[in-house]
Amino acid sequence: VQLQAYGGGLVQAGGSLRLSCLASSRTFSGYEMGWFRQAPGKEREFVAAITYNSGTEYYAESVKGRFTVSRDNAKNTGYLQMLDRKQEDMGVYYCAAGAVSRQNIRTARKYGYWGQGTQVTVSS
Repeated sequence: VQLQAYGGGLVQAGGSLRLSCLASSRTFSGYEMGWFRQAPGKEREFVAAITYNSGTEYYAESVKGRFTVSRDNAKNTGYLQMLDRKQEDMGVYYCAAGAVSRQNIRTARKYGYWGQGTQVTVSS
């Protein structure tokens, strides 16, 4: 399955932005989906994830209460709604999908499919 992340851009601190991840195949509906981000000079880090049936959501502590992950399997699309953006939220955001166990859902290398990334910039 191929993934395409889009929706990034420049947003003021405190503003909101929604990222989307479009999958090329309906097999997406059977995979867990995760969002990761990478800031310049830093390692890729987990942001949020959602199980294949939207039954459970997972968040990094730094975004909990501000970000919401969701998906619409009928549209082969996942989303990351970001509210109250902060400077530390800047980076390239990647969506990922795969048959990932719940205990590994925060681990990037466990995902088999990745989108190309979309840049998010936060202005002060």
